[in-house]
Amino acid sequence: MSRILSLICMLWLLAGRAFGYDFVVAQDGSGQYRTVQEAFNAVPDFRKKVTTIFIKKGIYKEKLVLAGSKNLVKIIGEDREKTVLTYDDYNQKKNIFGEDKGTSGSSSIYIYGTDFSAENITFQNSSGPVGQAVAVWVAGDKARFRNCRFLGNQDTLYTYGYGSRQYYQNCYIEGTVDFIFGSSTTFFEDCTIFCKKPGGYVTAASTPDSTRYGYVFMRCKITGDAPAGSFMLGRPWRPYAKTVFLNCDLGQHIGAAGWDHWGKETNKQTAFYAEYQSKGKGAQPKQRVAWSHQLTDEQAKEYTREKVFRNWDPTKD
Repeated sequence: MSRILSLICMLWLLAGRAFGYDFVVAQDGSGQYRTVQEAFNAVPDFRKKVTTIFIKKGIYKEKLVLAGSKNLVKIIGEDREKTVLTYDDYNQKKNIFGEDKGTSGSSSIYIYGTDFSAENITFQNSSGPVGQAVAVWVAGDKARFRNCRFLGNQDTLYTYGYGSRQYYQNCYIEGTVDFIFGSSTTFFEDCTIFCKKPGGYVTAASTPDSTRYGYVFMRCKITGDAPAGSFMLGRPWRPYAKTVFLNCDLGQHIGAAGWDHWGKETNKQTAFYAEYQSKGKGAQPKQRVAWSHQLTDEQAKEYTREKVFRNWDPTKD
């Protein structure tokens, strides 16, 4: 029997590698692993080549951790809508000691490893509108997400890593309050940002004062079902927050003022909030707060993907 099982495992491995996958995850047992965490654990520590994990369709309810020793991991979903990684922790949910898990403790997945990439995956926090509840917490440098969905309410996507660079292409991100937040240098390209009822803030950057770029949104569609004027583009979680929207389509739910200083007057002098050629009903440059910026053509040239990421090209595998 053990020889038969060994043969089956070998056939799984060969079949996966024939399609460029090192591991296959499937809940029905048709892959090497039934859970995503098992596949993460199987990646050799500090491997110098990409480890590709194919995840078949299914709802995988797991609280996931990709350790810092697991570098160059690439996960690919079989179907973006039907390959779902989810969990339901939230800020005030209690741990085994009866303490609040907190915002950082609420995430459904933690990504510490560098050079991580994901394609065709839905990441979700399914706890509902119960306060801070993170779907994805990214600390590793050079993280890439293509054609992924990020589902949640408050604090959906936590770009945690100080000094880390993150790239999101053709992704869907939804939420209510501060649902894209953190200190990383992050470039969002051709993404759909969905603002949910009842209203809130798209971003809450905490960019370090020594970092030139915080959040950059390029050709994104800022849409949603929130009431007209009920959302702001951002507010500064830390004083030197930096967020720029370039050539983005803004829905009517974006308020005329555009930006909020989070009740602290000094944030108006330190935060850098800007737009370039916004369009749509939410684009009202003449009514924006006076301390925000409308970039000139020359200034906008400083916000290319190449300049933001310097010596890293996230479009190359």
